[in-house]
Amino acid sequence: MQQDMFKLFSAGVLASVLLGACSTQKQESKPNVVFILVDDLGWTDLSVMGSRFYQTPNVDKLADRGTLFTNAYASCTVCSPTRASIMTGKYPATINCTDWIEGHKMPKAKLKVPEWTMYMDTAEFTLAEAFRDNGYNTGHIGKWHLGEDSLFWPENQGFDVNVGGWAKGSPHRNKKLGSNGYFAPFGNPRLTDQPDDHYLTERLANEACDYITQNHPDKTGKPFFLNFWLYSVHTPLQAKDDKIAKYNALVDSSYYQKNPVYAAMVEHMDDAVGKVISQLKKDGLVDNTIIVFTSDNGGLIGRGKRKVTNIHPLRNGKGHMYEGGVRVPLIIVDPRDRSLNGKSDEPVIACDFYPTLVDMAQLEIPDQVNASFDGLSLQPLLKGEKELSREALYWHYPHYHTEGARPYSAVRKGDWKLIRFFEDDHYELYNLKEDISESRDMAAIQPEKREELKQMLFNWYEKVGAQMPAANPNYDPENWKKR
Repeated sequence: MQQDMFKLFSAGVLASVLLGACSTQKQESKPNVVFILVDDLGWTDLSVMGSRFYQTPNVDKLADRGTLFTNAYASCTVCSPTRASIMTGKYPATINCTDWIEGHKMPKAKLKVPEWTMYMDTAEFTLAEAFRDNGYNTGHIGKWHLGEDSLFWPENQGFDVNVGGWAKGSPHRNKKLGSNGYFAPFGNPRLTDQPDDHYLTERLANEACDYITQNHPDKTGKPFFLNFWLYSVHTPLQAKDDKIAKYNALVDSSYYQKNPVYAAMVEHMDDAVGKVISQLKKDGLVDNTIIVFTSDNGGLIGRGKRKVTNIHPLRNGKGHMYEGGVRVPLIIVDPRDRSLNGKSDEPVIACDFYPTLVDMAQLEIPDQVNASFDGLSLQPLLKGEKELSREALYWHYPHYHTEGARPYSAVRKGDWKLIRFFEDDHYELYNLKEDISESRDMAAIQPEKREELKQMLFNWYEKVGAQMPAANPNYDPENWKKR
């Protein structure tokens, strides 16, 4: 009898151990995700992407651990549309969110911009909702900029926690309210000022570290999805004095990039990334956490004497459809598969992130959501394949931008890129493999390729229901730039 009881007891203990092991294994099979989005970071604003001036050792280490994409694109040349594209897996033109919120209003311009959507509709099944519905804790820390009304802020778009995400697209500076940009007080209704606050990027990094520790799967029983969307390196140009002094001493006339304040801001950003990675290591999570690092649009060149960055050899910068305005750094790290380390030259775009993370985390989502994606999963590239089965990439910006851009659309197929400029309906064609600086317009030399891409662009307009600019009856050619 005692033997039988012992056998039953032993069997029960063994079963319990096995069940516990299975439960742990199941938990470990669900990766945590940290999505790092930097604001206005240019394609060559990292050491690993060729900068000789900016120092980014922590991001460079990420590239060593993951896949570096050399032909990665934002979904738009300004921030809000790309952010909405990340969260929905759709082109900005598909959801009619095609300019930064609230955009530049130029009522005397040659073209009248369409009545576009100045928010991300809560009817969208967002990336955060996909993770939350699959048993994840979800947190957003930092910039949001996807709606003026709080109805459209992170806490109403699938995030359990929102720290710092609200209507504004840059650190708030308002003397009447006492807010001081990157330096405290911050004047942010979703970020309560603390006595020891000093620099915004550091505060947000601390918030991200706290979130990681507080939402450790061992404590909560759930993995987490964290948006760490920095306000840096967006203007206003502000950094700590010691970092500015460091780069003042490093300025070299042979460098394309020369702004010491912007360089200091890039280093602040890199410090924040390093702090978050260190926290993941400290909490024993780094080996089961997917990390995405990218930017929402190209770097801000600045106008006149107010130069910000330089994205040589790319042409132009933020706001423009040339490569400097839309090509961005991208690193994806999945530590669960060491074979992923390397580089991919395949063109990819921000609306690819949603289907990619669904694949990587093995999320279950509604069929109609999966069918609505404009983006593709990058999982094949992460697994070593060279190409995706995609016809082309598209952009649509029927707006004006203070950096000088006027309404345009574009399509990239293979090495070829066609840009349509709406004001005079002219087209420019570039072979990016041979001419990354877009210095030789091939539209007249390659009429067949021009017409092929033009037809693809028009077909895409119809497919996504792209909103178009129209002739402006109030056009004033002498004063059209006045806002």
